[in-house]
Amino acid sequence: MRAAVLQDIRDIRVLDIPEPRPLAEDELIVRVKAVGVCGSDLHSYLEGGTTGPTRVRPFVLGHEFSGVLTPDSARKAGFSADALVAVDPSIPCGRCEWCHRGHTNLCPNVKFLGYAPHNGAMAEFVCVPRSAVHLVPDSIDPAGAAMLETLGVAIHAMDLARPRLLESVAVLGCGPVGLLLVQLARLAGSGKIIAIDPVEQRTALACDLGADVACRSYAEVGDATEGRGVDLVIEATDSSHGFEHAARCARIGGRVVLVGIPENNQYILSGAESRRKGLSIKFSRRMPEVYPRAIALAQGGQVKLAPLATHRFSLDQTPAAFEQQVARRDGIIKAIICP
Repeated sequence: MRAAVLQDIRDIRVLDIPEPRPLAEDELIVRVKAVGVCGSDLHSYLEGGTTGPTRVRPFVLGHEFSGVLTPDSARKAGFSADALVAVDPSIPCGRCEWCHRGHTNLCPNVKFLGYAPHNGAMAEFVCVPRSAVHLVPDSIDPAGAAMLETLGVAIHAMDLARPRLLESVAVLGCGPVGLLLVQLARLAGSGKIIAIDPVEQRTALACDLGADVACRSYAEVGDATEGRGVDLVIEATDSSHGFEHAARCARIGGRVVLVGIPENNQYILSGAESRRKGLSIKFSRRMPEVYPRAIALAQGGQVKLAPLATHRFSLDQTPAAFEQQVARRDGIIKAIICP
């Protein structure tokens, strides 16, 4: 089959590799229909991984994906042959203390598809366990089904944030996760929602999706709140300065949830202001079991996914898709690869 393999930093090659084969009774083969290019994919592309610059061991990228089961797998699962499925790329061990506590997103033994050394879904086929497969209703298309993973990340962040009715919220970074956070904050009954991003098109879309105020910089939040700051900041950038900027946006006694993965695996934070404000800080990692809620939100129209899928590429165009998303050219929000 054809697959997009990360060979080295900024070096993706579309190659012929062996098709996957089920090795366990519960494993199914998915014919991939759509794969999203995620921020963590970009970290792998630019740095080798999400833990800072590292040596690349070639692997197939892609963890936000949807598809249909092959005929044999569909019969095994009891699904119709043309049923669209979304796949949770995170496969926790199910045995450790953290899995037993319900923190499957924190499992230290997790197998995560599309993150080295585990091959992902930027390929024609991928092998997954039955427990990772979720049926998707007809009202959601393959690109939307692929973005359910992104929505799941946003849902988990909002679960940690616990937004209160009518409190002010700043979403720092209006990429795909940030734009979903804006929608969830509005759905949760937040008061003033401030969207912050240096790219004007992104903040304009954030306002279309529920934000009240658009700012190009965290420094504008003071003027937007008469110097008070906001009650809750949700940071969804890829910047090492994201933590610092989020802390500066928050009011005294405010809350900050960090969702983004910083470049070079480094946060830059001056301690005095954050300490004197007495901020409550939470770090958000991936998501636990939230796919049913993500599907329900998308199916019911409470969250819009389509505006985020701005560009589509064939599998052979995967290198161009990554370069365009890195450069943020042509108004790109989310690149979707369609094998």
